[in-house]
Amino acid sequence: MRKKKVKSEIIEKKVKVAKEEGMFEPVSLYPHIDLNVCIGSAACVADCPEKDILGIVDGVATVINTANCVGHGACFHACPVEAITLRIGTETRGVDLPHVNQNFETNTKGIYIAGELGGMGLIKNSVEQGQQVVESIVKSKKPNKNNVIDVAIIGAGPAGISATLAAKKHGLSSVTLEQDSLGGTVYTFPRAKLVMTSPMDLPLYGKVKLYDTSKDELLQLWKKVIDEHDLEIKEKTKVEQIVPLENNTFRIITNTNEEYICNNVLLSIGRRGSPRKLNVPGEESEKVAYRLLEPERIIDKKVLVVGGGDSAIETALLVKDTNKTILSYRKENFSRLKPKNKEKINAAIEDKSISVIFNSNVVSINKDHVLLKINEQDEVKQIENDLVYIFAGGELPTSFLQKAGVEITKRFGYIMKSHK
Repeated sequence: MRKKKVKSEIIEKKVKVAKEEGMFEPVSLYPHIDLNVCIGSAACVADCPEKDILGIVDGVATVINTANCVGHGACFHACPVEAITLRIGTETRGVDLPHVNQNFETNTKGIYIAGELGGMGLIKNSVEQGQQVVESIVKSKKPNKNNVIDVAIIGAGPAGISATLAAKKHGLSSVTLEQDSLGGTVYTFPRAKLVMTSPMDLPLYGKVKLYDTSKDELLQLWKKVIDEHDLEIKEKTKVEQIVPLENNTFRIITNTNEEYICNNVLLSIGRRGSPRKLNVPGEESEKVAYRLLEPERIIDKKVLVVGGGDSAIETALLVKDTNKTILSYRKENFSRLKPKNKEKINAAIEDKSISVIFNSNVVSINKDHVLLKINEQDEVKQIENDLVYIFAGGELPTSFLQKAGVEITKRFGYIMKSHK
C-alpha cells in the first residue's frame, strides 16, 4: 500500500507540472477515462508506447501530458473493462470535424475523407482508411466515361499513398495531387520518431513493420513503394477548388491551371491544411519558408524563426550551432512546450546560442533585413537577416471543404466511432 501511495504521489506531481506547462489539455485525439468503470489495472499505462501520457492515481487511471498523445489507441484496446474511449475535443474546446459515414464518405456523395482531417491522425489508421475508401469506391463504381478519372486523391500522406496503391490494385484510374513535396508531407508529422503498436498493410506492398522509426526512414519507404509500383504523384500541385458537376462528377481546379474531371474525390490533406501566413510585405520572398527540411545545408546564415510552438523551437535548435539564430515570438513567454524542448530552449537562451525576442511581431521582410515591432516599447527594430522560417500554425481547410458542399460541425468531447 505504501509503494502504491508513493507511485500515486509521483503521478500527481507530474499531472500538476503538466497543468502548469499547458500539457494537460488535449490538442487532438486522446483517451477519456470513465472513473466509475476503471479498476486501476494499469494495462493502459503498460501498453501506451509514449511516455507519461497515462498514470495511476489513488487506484484509478488518469491522463498526464495529454497534449503529447497521438492517438495510438493501444490504451483503448488494453483496458479489460472498456473504461477508455478515444475522443476529440473537450467539453469546453470544440474541434471542427467534417461529417463522414462508416465508409468515410461525406454528406456530398462521391467525396471521401481519410486520415487526420477526419480526426484520426495515426499513420496505421490513415493507411487503413485510404485503402477502405478505395474498396468502397470499387463496390459502387460508376460506368467509365471518356476523360473521367475514377478517383482524384488529394494529399500524398499515409492515406493518400495507401489509396493510390489500392486504386492501382483494383484497376481504378486515379490522379494523386500533393501541394508540397513528398518530403514536406512526411516532415510535417509532429514527432521526430514515429511509433507503431502493430504492423500495417500497404496495398500491393504487404506488411510494414515500423515500430520505432525516423521521418527519414518513413520517407525512404514511401519513395521505395512509389518507385516499385511506378506511381505518379504530382507534387507542388495545390487543389484550389472542387466543383460538383450536374452529372455526379467533380471538376478539380489546381494552382497549375490543370483541371481534372473525376467520379470520386478522396481528401487526405491533414488538419493543418496550408501554413498560416503573416500577411506582411516581403513574405512571398524566396528567403521565407514554413518548414525546415535540410538543416545540415544551412551554414553561416542569419536566421529568424517566427513562432513559439514546438515546431518553431525545434527548428531554432536545429540551426543554432552553425548559424546566428534569433527567435521572434508574439507572446511574453512560451507555453505548452514539450518538456525536452522547454529545457533545451532555456539552455540555449542561457548560453546565448539563440536570442529570443518576446512580445514581437514581424512588420516586413526585406532582402537583407527584417523589421520587428517590439510591443512593449512600441518600437520597430531592424535585424540583419538571410533566412526566415515561419511557424504560425496552419489554416484549417474549412472554407475549402464547405465550398465543395462538405458539412463541418464543431464537436465537443466527440467519441471516435472507429474505435468503438
